[in-house]
Amino acid sequence: MKESIFLDIKAKLEKRDIEELKPILEELYPADITELIDELSMEEVKAIIPAIPLKKLAYALTEFDYDVKHTILNLVKPEDLRVILDNMYADDIADFLGTLSIGKTKELLKLMRKEDAEQIHNLLGYDEDSAGGIMTTEYIAIKEGKTVGEALDIVREIAREAEMIYYIYVVNQTKQLMGVLSMRELITATPDKKIKDLIQKKVIHVRLDLDQEEVARIISKYDLLAVPVVNHQVQLLGIITVDDIIDVIEEEATEDIYKMAATSEVDFESGNNSILKAAMKRSPWLIVLLFASMLSGSVIDVFSGLLNSVVALALFMPTLAGTGGNAGTQSLAIVVRGLATGDIESKDLFMHLFNEVKVGGLVALICGSMIALVAFLWQGNYMLGVVVGLAMFCNILTATFVGTTTPFILDYFGIDPAVAAGPFITTVIDASGLFIYFTLARLFLNHLT
Repeated sequence: MKESIFLDIKAKLEKRDIEELKPILEELYPADITELIDELSMEEVKAIIPAIPLKKLAYALTEFDYDVKHTILNLVKPEDLRVILDNMYADDIADFLGTLSIGKTKELLKLMRKEDAEQIHNLLGYDEDSAGGIMTTEYIAIKEGKTVGEALDIVREIAREAEMIYYIYVVNQTKQLMGVLSMRELITATPDKKIKDLIQKKVIHVRLDLDQEEVARIISKYDLLAVPVVNHQVQLLGIITVDDIIDVIEEEATEDIYKMAATSEVDFESGNNSILKAAMKRSPWLIVLLFASMLSGSVIDVFSGLLNSVVALALFMPTLAGTGGNAGTQSLAIVVRGLATGDIESKDLFMHLFNEVKVGGLVALICGSMIALVAFLWQGNYMLGVVVGLAMFCNILTATFVGTTTPFILDYFGIDPAVAAGPFITTVIDASGLFIYFTLARLFLNHLT
């Protein structure tokens, strides 16, 4: 259904039927408009922007890429920009302005009300990956001395501007966070009841400088729709809503996936410049891994005489290296995921390692026995089967140990454990696996020949 609407929009764009586009775009969700813009050429984007309702454009604006944002800024009149900014939440405006030049940011801040501009200016001062950087200042806060009736009047007055109204935060005269209550609790209480008698005083909150990943863990752990952000004096400065945390989770997961593949995100729609940029971003890691992979070649070179005398050893090298790398990646993925979500902590190293080694030992026994049998039946040499089976057993155990401990070590030194995954861990395990294999073969050389 959506695809047919998009095709209809593109057909009207070709005919430049801009007026006919307006009712169609009015029916689309902001997320659909963002998706539509991603599929259009820059010329089509320039043609369609005047037809997009300003309120929907406001909701979709932060999701557009850099070029589209600047196209919008150049096409939209200042009075329309003021309407767009008025319909955006403070944290979204801060995210949007954070991608612009200082001059353009100041120019847009002048279009806003003075008090709103000051709030945005403060938000721009926080680290973008911290709680302060992702919080919004549009929330509902009520003084603790108010009654329920008075509080409801305040909610009716400011609810339209608040990003989230499910939680009502209660503060004292100096804006210190005193408690919280839900909207349900507020509307079901008697009008003359004091707010301070209804609140939950133990409030889960986060500090301004807390990393956004930690904020995501807290919201996920306690199943919150929002979490208040406070300074060192526990003064309420803003809130972080669950929709922003979903964006954080997606952003962090995407970042980790790119790190696991030793690369980073690049927009290929910008032409040859982006191709060069992508190559430059990928090359350093690949060059490091290229030289690291020569470790495997060095191991083979050291044992080249053995390999010449027992050619059958070469038949099982890919299997041993591949299985070891796979086993190590499995252990590593479990630890990286656990550290990222908080399910595993640094203090759990030895307990988790013990459990992983037990699992890895059982897997190694099964795989080692199977490959030993295959080697014996294939080559008719029982000792070759023993060497290959033992090598597989030791390789999987080693891979399990390396895959489990490496992310803990990196995390201890403040390095993202995700960088240990993928090519890096596979390269290390390949070299160690070949060394184990040829060492065992040398020990049993007399029986192999």
